[in-house]
Amino acid sequence: MDLYEYQARDMFESYGVSVMRAATATTAAEARQVAEDLGWPAVIKAQVKTGGRGKAGGVKLARDADEAQAVAEQILGMDIKGHTVHRVMVTEGADIAEEYYFSLLVDRSDRQYLAMCSRSGGVDIETLAKDSPELLAKVPVDPLVGVDAAKAAEITAAAGFDEADRPSLEAMFVKLWEVFRDEDATLVEVNPLIKAGDGSIIALDGKVTLDENAAFRHPEHAAYRDEANVDPLESQAREQGLNYVKLDGNVGVIGNGAGLMMSTLDVVAYAGADLPGSPSPANFLDIGGGASAEVMANGLSLILSDPAVKSIFVNVYGGITSCEQVAKGIVQAMDLLGERANKPIVLRLDGNNAAGGRHVLKRARERLAGFVLVAETMDGGARMAAQLAAGVASIDELRNAREGENR
Repeated sequence: MDLYEYQARDMFESYGVSVMRAATATTAAEARQVAEDLGWPAVIKAQVKTGGRGKAGGVKLARDADEAQAVAEQILGMDIKGHTVHRVMVTEGADIAEEYYFSLLVDRSDRQYLAMCSRSGGVDIETLAKDSPELLAKVPVDPLVGVDAAKAAEITAAAGFDEADRPSLEAMFVKLWEVFRDEDATLVEVNPLIKAGDGSIIALDGKVTLDENAAFRHPEHAAYRDEANVDPLESQAREQGLNYVKLDGNVGVIGNGAGLMMSTLDVVAYAGADLPGSPSPANFLDIGGGASAEVMANGLSLILSDPAVKSIFVNVYGGITSCEQVAKGIVQAMDLLGERANKPIVLRLDGNNAAGGRHVLKRARERLAGFVLVAETMDGGARMAAQLAAGVASIDELRNAREGENR
């Protein structure tokens, strides 16, 4: 779960990390009052869970009350990469001498944590890593030891900080590690981390991602959840216990297991690349191992309710999951949805009781004939789903073509 900047700021402050004085506002009048209380200049910052706020005009300086109100009016309601701004954070202006970068994250490839640090902050870190990798220090962090004084010293040395600045930076890094560890975060990022004119080190902007798998240890994290900019389908999926993420395409995708799902997304994107409109995945939906017919029905119902979806590809390899249960779930969903089940479904079943699944579909053939097509392979199924989404073939045409090949 990503936090808003103001939430990350408050969390940092509770751990003793130096931050700027700030408060939030949901109206321009509130922003004006907060800015007057903080003093001039003030900075008005859009609160959205995406990057690129500055380039989009979501971060602006105000030098007096009228300007603060005018700026807040411009920012509130703004759309930034599909995120509507409902709240701004008003912060006091900073006297910036130098800008740095620091982050802690999970390095899955090496199965450990990683600290990244640079003396070149305030820029896009991906661009920095690509264009000037020598400016970005990467220091492995043992999860059992963490960032203690010795590790913090290793980080400042690797990043090439001046000796005089290292003690303050190292103290900051230890505190940010405490945030990362104690809050069960998967990312803690400060960009920029600044050296102020008086030499103090301040976290000027913060990003925190919390591990939702650790939510049972942190009931207080529920207060961070905000439905204002959450896709309603994602909210519905969470209520049903489904692992669902909305994407930008038009081919609904259901699979079992994260690995298979990621492969399926790639195959669908590749299959649609040369077709009109370049059909691509509309979602990630992992029904998990041992999925019941009810879970399958809920997942299918969810995707069918997405107006962007033109076709659906169900790709299941039965290990724990029974292909027969998957097939029953599809039949059950079609019965429940009735006329709403009006989008073509391509189904590929393999593994545990695949024959039983095909038998279930065969018995329901009359009800499913106009909407469900069984594919023999993942590549073939992805291609058919992409063709259906692109409108270059109908389900009957694909079925007839396949039957012709099998004669």
